[in-house]
Amino acid sequence: MLDVIDIYREPLFFWFPVVTTLVSMGSFLVFAVPLTLLAWRQPAWAEKYRIQKRRMKADRIVGPSVRYWLRNNAILAVLTIAAWPLLRLSGVHMGPAPPVWLIVVQVLGFLYLDDFLYYWMHRTMHRGWLYQRVHSVHHRVPTPWAISAHHMHPVEFCLTGALMLLGPVVLGAHVVTVYVWVIVRQWEAAEGHSGYELPFSPSHLVPGYGGAEYHDFHHSRFHGNYSGFLGYLDGWFGTYAEGYRERVAHRKRTGRQRP
Repeated sequence: MLDVIDIYREPLFFWFPVVTTLVSMGSFLVFAVPLTLLAWRQPAWAEKYRIQKRRMKADRIVGPSVRYWLRNNAILAVLTIAAWPLLRLSGVHMGPAPPVWLIVVQVLGFLYLDDFLYYWMHRTMHRGWLYQRVHSVHHRVPTPWAISAHHMHPVEFCLTGALMLLGPVVLGAHVVTVYVWVIVRQWEAAEGHSGYELPFSPSHLVPGYGGAEYHDFHHSRFHGNYSGFLGYLDGWFGTYAEGYRERVAHRKRTGRQRP
């Protein structure tokens, strides 16, 4: 039986839980900072893409969101490191780098799996005690900016992180694929809270993508639009937010966000 210290000396410990945490935090900042500046400055060229009329003050969003981001990532990092004796038994590996096409296919698979699982977790979070004690923290920001994507209770943040890692752990992905997937997931989080429906976003290449407007509408309505990125499950189960489909039809008809 390996000594516990030896387990933490394994190269994969550094390249999987440690580097993945750093990639997650770093990529979120890379995406969230410019998108937050966009929401703060509200340049004229982007006005037609802004989703909500309501304006938020920076001091009500940025400071609290940064504190939640630091605290939540610290807690998740400690839990991930503590779980290494179990995580090391997964198939995540450092073998020969996979071809690009395989990384793309696996990341898309992770995205759809994560979105499916997140739908049910998120929908459950809107019930009774879970909403009052946990999920309501995220809804303190009704008009989100990108930096507020991690403005949530630590329990919700850790559950979201666990769902993100489930696909790679079950499939036994290469660490490079894990990094790419984590970067994509952090882009999804930042863009979905950016407050802008940008037509040139690369996310539009993903089949079924609902746009930043999809999750922003959830923040403004509180109920419905429970998926994180795609939204097709709301169509299947009748949980679109009230007025969402009408808003989308208006945007497609006029090219502008607000009626």
